[in-house]
Amino acid sequence: MMQWSTWKTPFVFFTGKGGVGKTTVAGAAAVALADAGKRVLLVSTDPASNLDDLLGARVGAVPGPVPGVAGLEAMNLDPEAAAASYRERVIAPYRGVVSEQELHGIEEQLAGECTVEVAAFDRFTQLIVRPELAQRYDHVLFDTAPTGHTLRLMNLPSAWSQYIKTSSAGAGCLGPRSGLQAQREQYQEAVTQLADPTRTTLVLVSRPDPGALREAGRAGAELASEGIGNQRLIVNGLLASPAPDDPVARALAVHQRAALDDRPPGLRTLPLAAVPLIAHELIGVPALRALTGEPSPHVSRPPADSAPRASASVPAGGEAMPLPALDALVEDLGAGPPGAVLVMGKGGVGKTTIAAALAVGLARRGHPVHLSTTDPAGRPGDLFTGEVPPQLTLSRIDPAAELADYTAGRLRAAEHLSPERRALLEEDLRSPCTQEMAVFRAFSALLSRARRQLVIVDTAPSGHTLRLLDLTGSYHRQVMGDLEHVGGRVTTPLMRLRDPVHTRVLIVTLAEATPVSEAAALQDDLRRAGIEPYGWIINATLTGTGTRDPVLSARAALERPHVHRVREHLAARAWMLPWHAESLVGEESLAALVTA
Repeated sequence: MMQWSTWKTPFVFFTGKGGVGKTTVAGAAAVALADAGKRVLLVSTDPASNLDDLLGARVGAVPGPVPGVAGLEAMNLDPEAAAASYRERVIAPYRGVVSEQELHGIEEQLAGECTVEVAAFDRFTQLIVRPELAQRYDHVLFDTAPTGHTLRLMNLPSAWSQYIKTSSAGAGCLGPRSGLQAQREQYQEAVTQLADPTRTTLVLVSRPDPGALREAGRAGAELASEGIGNQRLIVNGLLASPAPDDPVARALAVHQRAALDDRPPGLRTLPLAAVPLIAHELIGVPALRALTGEPSPHVSRPPADSAPRASASVPAGGEAMPLPALDALVEDLGAGPPGAVLVMGKGGVGKTTIAAALAVGLARRGHPVHLSTTDPAGRPGDLFTGEVPPQLTLSRIDPAAELADYTAGRLRAAEHLSPERRALLEEDLRSPCTQEMAVFRAFSALLSRARRQLVIVDTAPSGHTLRLLDLTGSYHRQVMGDLEHVGGRVTTPLMRLRDPVHTRVLIVTLAEATPVSEAAALQDDLRRAGIEPYGWIINATLTGTGTRDPVLSARAALERPHVHRVREHLAARAWMLPWHAESLVGEESLAALVTA
């Protein structure tokens, strides 16, 4: 049983695979703690934060009160706002002190996309180490980005602390290195706080699903290696009492129990709590209070029968599929020329499985296909139990491997430099920013490969992918600016992404309010970058499964308006994939998803 208001440490981090319900669980815990009389700050570090939707209130870049919850404040750690503030803080002391040329050099160093990550990280560590927070709040709860992005954030305190310690001169994306001792002390203190079990609790949130539990296990092990050992596991969305006469509900319950029984060894020793699958949407403070069962004495709890129900005009799970299935999409992609197919969306919506299914379907139809991922936590090979189809090859962009290869290449190319200049280059390459450039180079190589064959790319969750696209845009602007001076023609990665013949972007979502809203926001961001999505996929719907279980049937009824919104207002093309009881691992299971 989940004890929502009994957290003992001042800092609590909620992390896990995208879509497992981190924001919901963190939000419910924050409300329960505040209702118990604690002073609480809820912080989202996810670039694609949906705290606004969850709390039903505007959440900004500075702490602000949450209406209806005394003692609770919330904020989004906005990377762009943090970067603007960080740049001004670094540059301001040098105005009127150094020459214009030196000042311009500092501004150029701070203009890169890496500075956005550094600034967000800097703000993150401030929230941990500043003494005034300890006096203002009893608890600071962090709703983090999906696992790969969070591992990067949690690893950065020690990485930047070490980098500053070994850096000697010049300027980098942190600013002039001669003035970085204060930041080094701040980052080292963050390392200490994160590793102190009396100060920090790490909550691994998962669905009762093999993939989510595997990722939670990997994240827990990696963060434990960083010294963050006070961990616990929350399993969200457990169907505790399936209708005995409903095959879909029984299959789901069996699937969930098997996943829990087979969870990774590292998770077996952690304290475990479960959150039940709810028949209504968890949006707004009253819904969060209903989930915790700990209503405020000053706020009435929603009545027990307030959950949405199916009606005569809103059929339950037995209705026919209102959109074409994935086999139609495979035929469309196979009929076109070689190119890149980017599968995008919020974490946890099933991008990896869908990307693999599309790749298998195309390979079985005789097309040479390469399947890869830009997700730091992604492993396409996990979905194949044996050999892959003959026409299919696999890879993944491993940030550590790409960094090693990129660094070695830069050093080989610099063999002619003087020892002093080579030493400065080596120092620059030790910066955590270098990994971002290495990943961008690997992503560009995938886009180039797509000139010769179909390349399916399972992308990182929305926020992380948009950061990669921002870097792509920055590179494009830099190249085009250089061409204005020297002349010539070039095709940049952004040009390939904007070319609908070369690149087709598929947005994956679930038929739920927050995933659809976040997918719509992703589509808006893509369009601002000049990239028009090819279509949408609505994944894992209960619509069409035939379920009559009360909880599942109610959730199927809730899908209707979201399917309508996608089909009629958001997507140029749309396809639908129902929830499957069996484990979607292995070539045959994946092929079944794209077979009529």
